[in-house]
Amino acid sequence: MMKINQPYFILNLSPWPILMSMNTFNLMISNLMMMNFKFNLMLLMNLFMIISISILWWRDIIRESTFQGNHNFYIMNLIKFSMILFIISEMFLFISFFWNFLHNSLAPSIELGLNWPPKNINFFNPLLIPLLNTIILLTSSFTITLTHLYLLNNSKKKTMIFMNLTIILSIYFLMLQMLEYKQATFTFSDSIFGSSFYMATGFHGLHVIIGTMFLIINLMRMLKLHFSYIHHISFELAAWYWHFIDIIWLFLYMTFYWWNN
Repeated sequence: MMKINQPYFILNLSPWPILMSMNTFNLMISNLMMMNFKFNLMLLMNLFMIISISILWWRDIIRESTFQGNHNFYIMNLIKFSMILFIISEMFLFISFFWNFLHNSLAPSIELGLNWPPKNINFFNPLLIPLLNTIILLTSSFTITLTHLYLLNNSKKKTMIFMNLTIILSIYFLMLQMLEYKQATFTFSDSIFGSSFYMATGFHGLHVIIGTMFLIINLMRMLKLHFSYIHHISFELAAWYWHFIDIIWLFLYMTFYWWNN
């Protein structure tokens, strides 16, 4: 049988896409059920299944790229293009949050008393925790850029140092975000202001959690010597995603925090 020399490879049949889709749908249903019941076992089961499927799916992709060598430079370019499309779709999600905020802040309705923020809403001081979080994320963007630089220069020790520092900064950001939520004097149900604020910052926090998991997995792969200075696409995609999170936070800070004071 003649072997054809071409840059593609045929993916094996995988159960993870359909299982992930079904569990994501069930997660939405269980979230709706949780609004009527304090404890929802179905929600915990779906979260466990989604985490398990993610781990197994990641395992298969790592096997294809690192051990089977199927991710050549042509395939890597296709994966990068797919990541660009994913980031663009996420960008439009946050554009909808900004659109909602600017629409309601520039022309407050009569139900809000024509005020923005609405009366009796005591908002955060943008020069305290929000500013500190901004500095933390900007610093993490700098450290992950240094991580990439030292990875390209084949300096493993410095790569590991700055990768660990980036992860520590991301966890610190999440802790401060939780502290800010605990100190808030308004809730999600406090008019369009509360729902807009918590939806935007909450989804950003969720992206930070996902990005942190992405970085931790890449750190584990670095420890196992899966990356080289010419083949580290997983880390590159994680760095792109992290820069995207940083840029979104800058817009969140300028609109939701600075604009309201």
